[in-house]
Amino acid sequence: MVDNPIRFGIIGCAEIAKKVSRAINLAPNSIIYAIGSRLIEKAKKFVRENGLSDTVNIYGSYEEVLGDPSVDAVYMPLPTSLHVQWAVMAAQKKKHLLLEKPTALSVADLNQILDACESNGVQFMDGTMWLHHPRTLKMKEMLYDPKLFGQIRLIHSTSTFAETQEFFENNIRVKPDLDALGALGDTGWYCIMAILWAVNYQLPKTVTALPAPTHNASGVILACGSSFQWGEEDTKIATFHCGFLSHVSMDLSIYGSNGSLHLKDFIIPYQENSASFDFTSGAKFAELHLGWNLKPTQVQVASELPQEALMVQEFATLVNSIRSSGSKPDRKWPEISRKTQLVLDAVMKSIEIGFKPVAL
Repeated sequence: MVDNPIRFGIIGCAEIAKKVSRAINLAPNSIIYAIGSRLIEKAKKFVRENGLSDTVNIYGSYEEVLGDPSVDAVYMPLPTSLHVQWAVMAAQKKKHLLLEKPTALSVADLNQILDACESNGVQFMDGTMWLHHPRTLKMKEMLYDPKLFGQIRLIHSTSTFAETQEFFENNIRVKPDLDALGALGDTGWYCIMAILWAVNYQLPKTVTALPAPTHNASGVILACGSSFQWGEEDTKIATFHCGFLSHVSMDLSIYGSNGSLHLKDFIIPYQENSASFDFTSGAKFAELHLGWNLKPTQVQVASELPQEALMVQEFATLVNSIRSSGSKPDRKWPEISRKTQLVLDAVMKSIEIGFKPVAL
């Protein structure tokens, strides 16, 4: 533990907060300072069940966490419909913001959050953990080696899991007043961001939703897909599928003119301390097409900390730089979130207008 670590307040006791609270404790430059819930008994239960320190401050409202002058940053896993209200208030209270994804119900809402963060000089980052894994950096290095991979031609990603009847009846992710984006905002966020990551966040020219998405009785998306095109001169394309209806998948496949990259666990690695991906370069069919001239190479990447702890560590490092040396917030992270939200909005619009292309 470093001296003077970043003191986190957690606003809301959602299930994902259990994982991130562990990450805050594992990161060497952060501590959990406060927990806030609308019901103080729920906050007390969260502290008790997650083995948090007796020194953690427990509050029966979100306002009390934001009003505590000792809180440097907040982690906010609230329902998406509440993000604008509480994220803007957090920024106005000069609290740096680690916001759970999806960041907002629309890019217009996210703009309000990002404007508040920028005008108050606070760091923004969304809670997409896999971007912080060392495997992600290694993949990017190999993707952009022109001799190994060539030009990106096709990207496909999936993020799905099959849920129970209890989930479909009670989970906030299928409630139009809490998380109206449904599967598109939850699992689709990862797919869209993975595609943008692969192309260095170059926005596609057009987004076209695939026909026959599945909705529940309230109109919330349970499964959907889309394709992206970058234009006539840029021939690469991308597709994704996301949903709550099929067996768990976290696939990312990227195909280039001379190589390909595949992994089945891009969102949550199979294990915490190491992750891998398959990479093939220069593959050809053997004589008479009786096989291949080579097999994929499995590239293994070790990680000293779980990816969620690395996310917290990176965020806390940025916050400390602002706090201690007057640095400006890193604009990379809000830009990534905004581009993801922009494309997500385009997918939703394409669904609404009958699966026609939406220009960006």
